[in-house]
Amino acid sequence: MKNLQLGKVLMTAGIASYIDEANFHKEVMDDLKRHTSGDWGCLSEEDKLVNDNALNNNERILSAYDTCHGSIWIITEWDRSVTTILFPSEY
Repeated sequence: MKNLQLGKVLMTAGIASYIDEANFHKEVMDDLKRHTSGDWGCLSEEDKLVNDNALNNNERILSAYDTCHGSIWIITEWDRSVTTILFPSEY
């Protein structure tokens, strides 16, 4: 699989409030790399297949990962113009 194009990468205020913590920053950057390479994190097998299909069908892709501050989501929009990192509670 070729790497997913992220477009402009944004983060919500909740993510930004912790991003200066070295451990959290590293986790988020590692998770962003995982998202880019097609490792969708803590999703069901069905949701992972949906993401795999979305790569070829220009649909939105959502990944979920566990961090030291709880779960985060990384969402890349259908047109690959924007990727947002957020806590699920900020959706």
